[in-house]
Amino acid sequence: MRASRVEVLEAFKRDGRIVIVGASLAGLRAAEALRDEGFTGSLTMVGDEVGEPYDRPPLSKQVLTGWVPAGGTTLPRRRDVDAQWLLGVPASGLDIAGNLVRLADGREVPYDRVLISTGVRARPWPVEAEAALGGVFVVRTREDADGLQQALAAGPGRVLVIGAGFTGSEIASICRERDIPVTVAELGPAPLVGALGAMVGEIAAELQRAHGVDLRCGVKVTRLEGDEQGRFRRAHFSDGSTVDADVAVVALGGIRNTEWLRDSGLAIGPWGIACDSGCRAIDLNGLVTDDVFVAGDVARCPHPVYEYRYISLEHWANAVEQARIAAHNMVSLQADRWPHLTLPTFWSTQFGVNIKSVGVPTFADEVVVAQGSVSEHRFVAAYGYNGRVTAAVSFNNAKWLDHYYNLIDAAAPFPPSCPTPDQPVDAKPVPVDFPGPLLLAQGATVVVTNHDPSERRVTAVRL
Repeated sequence: MRASRVEVLEAFKRDGRIVIVGASLAGLRAAEALRDEGFTGSLTMVGDEVGEPYDRPPLSKQVLTGWVPAGGTTLPRRRDVDAQWLLGVPASGLDIAGNLVRLADGREVPYDRVLISTGVRARPWPVEAEAALGGVFVVRTREDADGLQQALAAGPGRVLVIGAGFTGSEIASICRERDIPVTVAELGPAPLVGALGAMVGEIAAELQRAHGVDLRCGVKVTRLEGDEQGRFRRAHFSDGSTVDADVAVVALGGIRNTEWLRDSGLAIGPWGIACDSGCRAIDLNGLVTDDVFVAGDVARCPHPVYEYRYISLEHWANAVEQARIAAHNMVSLQADRWPHLTLPTFWSTQFGVNIKSVGVPTFADEVVVAQGSVSEHRFVAAYGYNGRVTAAVSFNNAKWLDHYYNLIDAAAPFPPSCPTPDQPVDAKPVPVDFPGPLLLAQGATVVVTNHDPSERRVTAVRL
């Protein structure tokens, strides 16, 4: 007699094989959640770094200040995961038809279901010889943070930070805390402008300059110059100026780790792997896979609040939540699966200000200071799109974000009413004014190859 779906699922939970590629925050939390869900089968963790999963946000915060050693960022285990750990060897390919994960050392790991949580890596300085100069750093791994922390502890005459996103701004803040002169070079018109828009970007610029940062916006670093010993000594700018420094930190964002999936047939691109709201990967034909799941920074997931557009996020909380959703859905029947509907949240601390956000600020056409005081750096900026609230960002005023979370969830009208008496009297919505999109990475472009409709397929065209 044919086994029921419940019986098949119970057999899988008992005897199935799950492989998690990416020994990351999302990967570890997914492994723990799988065991919590009653999965007792074979669990394999694949990771390209040698050590166990560790926490990355402290690397640009507590580690660089010297409060926490780089080796002290290992993620705490919520429970034993009873997994086979294959660390220090990256995955090199995924065979969906054969249900195999291929490793760079030639091994093949079979699976019944696989979770991809390979995250992102730091975007390096584009000129290899200049990137190799002593004193030039990126910050993504524990080794990166440890090396930079030692360089800052040595007391450099000046630090150059290339890029004024959240990581670059946090590093500049730490330099000023340590009384190290710092120059920040940003191609855009202001710090954080790509994430939070022009109005908040201008506030961030004033904050940096008030703390002694030599902030240069609208310029590009064209060359890093070294001395005869191969140490970084000078940077050249697009406006013809130069800056002498001993340390350069390249903070130009991340690259999704998807190259190993290039021939897998999955829908991958510069912003990650497309998946449905249940974290199931989507293939090049737009079909949802049944046994390939995605979680964390490498996932592009649709969200109903944002018109079901695919959203890529590099947020700690998002990685944890997606891991939980993916793990549950890997061991559940269709009718019992969960969607990933949580609104994104994010935080950063820089120049004595705690910055927190809820929602997606880049999904907005207007912004308004809804409450508080900009001059005191204690306010909430609300973001709106087509007349409804879509996000909020607080400077030293995070206690009100739950209120804005509820407004976003309820598609409340924009501009919102102020929940406190401290609404600025001259508060008026202004255009959010994000800079034009820059193609930071090129990947697979999906095109229809005009086969017979009954055999319609697509081809990944690499530019």
